[in-house]
Amino acid sequence: MFASKPPEGGGIPVMAWGVAGLAVLVVVVVLVMMGRHKATAPTTVQPLAPYAANLPMSQLAMSESTSLSGGKSTFIDGHIRNTGNQSVSGITVQVIFRNDEAMPPQIDTLPLSLVRTREPYVDTQPVSAAPLKPGDERDFRLIFESIPANWNTQIPEIRVIQVERK
Repeated sequence: MFASKPPEGGGIPVMAWGVAGLAVLVVVVVLVMMGRHKATAPTTVQPLAPYAANLPMSQLAMSESTSLSGGKSTFIDGHIRNTGNQSVSGITVQVIFRNDEAMPPQIDTLPLSLVRTREPYVDTQPVSAAPLKPGDERDFRLIFESIPANWNTQIPEIRVIQVERK
């Protein structure tokens, strides 16, 4: 009856809220910093890789496919040969879609994918899954989800800008 009144509220102490807020702030800062260090694909024409002359491409052909949802994919299929003396475990190409309107071309930079199987559908894999040894030849496929509307419909220029060798 004459005892002191117990404290009201019994909630979470202010110190706990401060530590939780600090933890959230640290997580946000880490995520922002990780997002800044993403490598962006170059948007200008890059020089050819030194080993590019040893990777001639031939039999280039283009095709399209429309999905049930209305999306459209464009494919460039071709054949690549390793005429050099080193195994190749990765190839990055720049594909230049030119136009006839004196506008800068669209430049896409992407890894080259080798065709693994053609039946029942074309299945691709990265070059690292089956490196190209000296003298090897393989079919490849490049896939594009968007092509510029002002593209001149000619087969685009494909430039080998990076080669990973073993």
